[in-house]
Amino acid sequence: MRSKLLFVIVVFTLIFGFTLPILAQEDEDCENSSCVEVAQSATIIGLSEEAISTYQEPQFTSPVVDTSLLHDRRYQQVTGAAPIYDAPNGTLLRTLDAGFNFFTILQVTQDGWTQINTNEWVPSQFLTDTNYVVSEFTGIFLPEAMPEHSIAWMLINAYPSSVPGGNPLESNGLLYRYTRINIYATVELDGWRWYQIGVDKWLHQTSVAKIIPIERPETVTTERWVMIDLYEQVMIAYEGDAPVFATLVSSGLPRWPTFEGTYNIYYRRVRHDMSWGTPGDDFYMLEEVPWTMFFDEGRALHGAYWHNGLGYRRSHGCVNLSITDANWLYEWVAEEFDNFNSPDIEEGPNVYVYSSGEYIE
Repeated sequence: MRSKLLFVIVVFTLIFGFTLPILAQEDEDCENSSCVEVAQSATIIGLSEEAISTYQEPQFTSPVVDTSLLHDRRYQQVTGAAPIYDAPNGTLLRTLDAGFNFFTILQVTQDGWTQINTNEWVPSQFLTDTNYVVSEFTGIFLPEAMPEHSIAWMLINAYPSSVPGGNPLESNGLLYRYTRINIYATVELDGWRWYQIGVDKWLHQTSVAKIIPIERPETVTTERWVMIDLYEQVMIAYEGDAPVFATLVSSGLPRWPTFEGTYNIYYRRVRHDMSWGTPGDDFYMLEEVPWTMFFDEGRALHGAYWHNGLGYRRSHGCVNLSITDANWLYEWVAEEFDNFNSPDIEEGPNVYVYSSGEYIE
């Protein structure tokens, strides 16, 4: 392992002309022998303190978070199989099968009934308010020239280690989920990457989601197009060859994957009800899913009001975004068409789905 590390150090030194001296760490700071070897070595690949302190990061901007847009509906999750009546204490119309179900609410009365649609009421005991879950996360607009160092978002709350493979150190400060960071250098240990994000600050690759721009694939033929990186769970929007916007997404779980390939957005709706699956197994019903753009059969890009788990796979094949980002993307696509809602079929921007790495289950 040591010889491999020294070889990497020599190569990176020849290419980038720098190494970062570090002090040997105590064994208890390291989780494994590989970390101890790195900590006890004389040097480690990384950007120097001077270079980090003088690095001028671009000033990124983001879509404006409009709380009235995030909460223009009242979202409530359904517990169990819910009976639906035509009025409070009225006639039973139907029963919604148990599953992952959400209603958008018209009004709540004081006598234990909730109106979900015109002439449709549900006993309030079956409903739980979930508006607190709505994510305020937003992506970033990218500059004309990409920054010298890679950009990433924190996926968890974490303390960086002082060396690759090391234990988290409180003295390095807590980084919160969704914090944007710079990646200055990368070291591989035991098949995993460790990212340098500051002076004597390193994070395991599973702690972050990295923006990785790509060259336009030959299969992409539209001027505006969208790239989905399933490995990093990152979306990048392009105009021509230039990346213009990047954000976190949540794509399909292994059981219901988002498939790799090149597609076209073919159907758009500002709000679209979604329902699928088998009752008792994987059934779901989601009312008024916002900013929905279908690109592969029943799979769509859309806003998600039912979770704040961006950066992780968790859907039935769709690509979830925050409502703010989904709104921006929808309007960006709609600029090329006369109608805000699409006709039944249209040939919109390409959606290129690929994976920059391989998941280790």
